[in-house]
Amino acid sequence: MMSFLPRRPFRLTIVHPCVGRRPGEKRYVRTWQMEPLPAAMLAALAPADIEVRFFDDRLEPIAYDQPTDLVAMSVETYTARRAYQIASEFRRRGAPVVMGGFHATLCPGEVAEYCESLVIGEAETLFAEVIDDYRHGRPQPVYRATSRPPLTATPDRSIFRGKKYLPIRLVEFARGCRFHCDFCAIQTFFQATHSHRSVESVIGELRQVSRAKQMVFFIDDNLTSGMDEAKELMRALIPLKLRWVSQMAINGAFDDEALDLMRRSGCVGTLIGFESLDPPTLHQMNKQFNLMRGGAREAVANMRRFGLSVYGTFIFGYDHDSPDTVRAAVEFAHDEGLFIAAFNHITPFPGTPLYQRLESQGRLLYDAWWNDPRYRYNMIPFRPSTMSPEELTSLCIDARRRFYSWSSIARRGVHAVNRRDAFVARNYWAINAMHRWDISGRNGLPLGDANWRGELLRVGGSAVAQELVKR
Repeated sequence: MMSFLPRRPFRLTIVHPCVGRRPGEKRYVRTWQMEPLPAAMLAALAPADIEVRFFDDRLEPIAYDQPTDLVAMSVETYTARRAYQIASEFRRRGAPVVMGGFHATLCPGEVAEYCESLVIGEAETLFAEVIDDYRHGRPQPVYRATSRPPLTATPDRSIFRGKKYLPIRLVEFARGCRFHCDFCAIQTFFQATHSHRSVESVIGELRQVSRAKQMVFFIDDNLTSGMDEAKELMRALIPLKLRWVSQMAINGAFDDEALDLMRRSGCVGTLIGFESLDPPTLHQMNKQFNLMRGGAREAVANMRRFGLSVYGTFIFGYDHDSPDTVRAAVEFAHDEGLFIAAFNHITPFPGTPLYQRLESQGRLLYDAWWNDPRYRYNMIPFRPSTMSPEELTSLCIDARRRFYSWSSIARRGVHAVNRRDAFVARNYWAINAMHRWDISGRNGLPLGDANWRGELLRVGGSAVAQELVKR
């Protein structure tokens, strides 16, 4: 009699690459160790009958020698070099690699050199097809999304079991942003469009995954890009009695109905990209809307009226910036009692108007800074027009030191909004202390693992993939 052995399940390995490691370093930066939702989304989009393994390069060694039928990675610009190292290790062992994510869409020709298949755009309508093609031995070099997909999948967080992430729950409501900021890769990737999940699916997910006293972070690029939908979500959040934070544009700070709903639904505060207090710089950023209704100072005052804290971000290196610009931003952040703040130089991400302008002006210091072995995290990859790269770096670090000095933390801590209850006050001191510790902790971090001694493997015949990418 003929015996039939059961077919083994298809084996998918999902990897989340880290940014990089210094020589001899094994421990990774703790402040970056949040749940990687893109990996959980890939697991959710995979067919139910396949075997999924997940490795987080920030937390654990990758088991390269475990047999697998396909390796999948979502690649960001900062993780691209490390992703190519990981892909080379798997491909050296005969395992094919598929890459997607922001960087794969922004730099498809480059990424295509390091993987068998490339996913351009969002993966919702494509990933099941990728798996099916590999199952049947007919993989395509390029899979391209032709439109924005419906956001119906819920992340499969079972892949996170046993891994020690920061105690904050990440949830996605919407993707994209309708603004056209000069420096923003988000608007390039999504072509300044915005889409969202149904409120019912988000509430259902929160009922399953949220825990008492655990902060929820809505990772939306701009929660209020679709204001009506955001308000609908906030109304539905009220009965859940959560504590949550998110990111929004400055226009949300002038919508009293939205702010009231945020307060009632458990919002503790939001990140607002002020970026600059200088009107000519905001115009160059294509972010002149930040000047609306009195600008940043009035926005913070209105947030305070509703008991909401502000995480303000500032970026420097535009053509009108100077040491006085940086000092003014730090003084503003002090005086207004921002919960936390970021003071960073601009980074020209590929595909953005900023990158294209600097490239056309011959001001980029690297052909592709994210893939250059000389580049280190927080280096300036371009020539500023009013100062040297070294001076700009020093100004940003000094701004962080001043803002996260103990005297500044204590001064800002007395603001009522930063001590509105015991939970907020406790987190204020803990988060500010963490940022103080990390003022320059990431400076000089190589992109890619400096301990890796392998050889980057480029895909043979990748010219075919690149030709398809151009179509």
